[in-house]
Amino acid sequence: MAIAATFLAAAAAIGAFGWSGEVLLLPVACLFPALWAFAPTRLVASLVSIAYFMAASRGLPVGVSIFYGSDIWVGLGLWIAASLLFVTVHTVLWSPKPGWHRAVLYLAAWALMSVPPFGIVGWASPITAAGVLFPGWGWAGLAATVVGLSAMTTRIWPLAGVAISLAWVLSAATWTDPEPPEGWVGIDTTFDYQVAGEHADYAQHMMTIAFVRRAVENGASTVVLPESALGIWTPTTERLWVRNLADLDAVVAGGAIVINESGYDNVMVEVTGRGARILYRERMPVPVAMWRPWASGGASAQFFANPTGRFAGTSIAPLICYEQLIVWPILQSVLLGPDVIVATGNGWWTGDTNIVPIQKASAKAWASLFGLPLVIAFND
Repeated sequence: MAIAATFLAAAAAIGAFGWSGEVLLLPVACLFPALWAFAPTRLVASLVSIAYFMAASRGLPVGVSIFYGSDIWVGLGLWIAASLLFVTVHTVLWSPKPGWHRAVLYLAAWALMSVPPFGIVGWASPITAAGVLFPGWGWAGLAATVVGLSAMTTRIWPLAGVAISLAWVLSAATWTDPEPPEGWVGIDTTFDYQVAGEHADYAQHMMTIAFVRRAVENGASTVVLPESALGIWTPTTERLWVRNLADLDAVVAGGAIVINESGYDNVMVEVTGRGARILYRERMPVPVAMWRPWASGGASAQFFANPTGRFAGTSIAPLICYEQLIVWPILQSVLLGPDVIVATGNGWWTGDTNIVPIQKASAKAWASLFGLPLVIAFND
């Protein structure tokens, strides 16, 4: 019993510290595979998995209750439900027998939690730490991290732990956050939507346009606005923005929704004083809150469509909000060789939780791994 409690407490601590929202603490999550692999029983391995995942995603109950304007019990229910796939995969693939097959089983668990359908809730993946451990290494750094995480499930885990720790210390000593390209700027806003489903009104549009004008006056030529900044995208909204940008030599990207026959698409729109176009449709909206395939009226999921977009004549890897928490969208985007990562979000519903810091930390880690410039714009 004492051993089980120790494993449980350690897993919760790893999830809490690794996913605190501080990018340099992401490598703490690399301890999870060892705890999972060396759990004394399948039941303890299951408890380790749920403790890690729920500690890492601890902001969800509060965020859900704010989003739906409900009591905390709704949030707690969704929190537990979201953990079930992670726990099920890691429980089924756990093995009581030591050996290299454990590493293969962990690889299988990681792969399943990285792509749909399980990857739809594949938060808190330790692989995200690759960008902190091996900045600039790209795919080689990703492979090295996979090897290290797999080795943590074998008897050479102390050696793997030392190697990961050494890479961590060396990286932290010289760490700098990824920066936007010259002339690019992401504008953060603090609009309070209060009720789910509200969208930008005229006053908010004009205030946001004023933010853009100020950024251009300060030397920006390419401006990124948060998710939902442009509200519901209609011909009227487009005319408002095009008219107000007509005298500016600037290109703007902003989040909006576009109504379709079954619900809506969550998109990024490029706008200039000459016109506008949709440059990206979100691949994975937030499950339940936005993506509800069992009912009409929700956001469409593109899954593997449009992994990159052209913005201001540049190939970008676009990540809208939830896509920063899971694995496959960024890896799919980087396969096509983008020049910039553009990460946007709307965290009005997250309250005082660490959800937005975790999203930003993840985006920074991925940008660092592949040596790409990063532009971040959040409404928080």
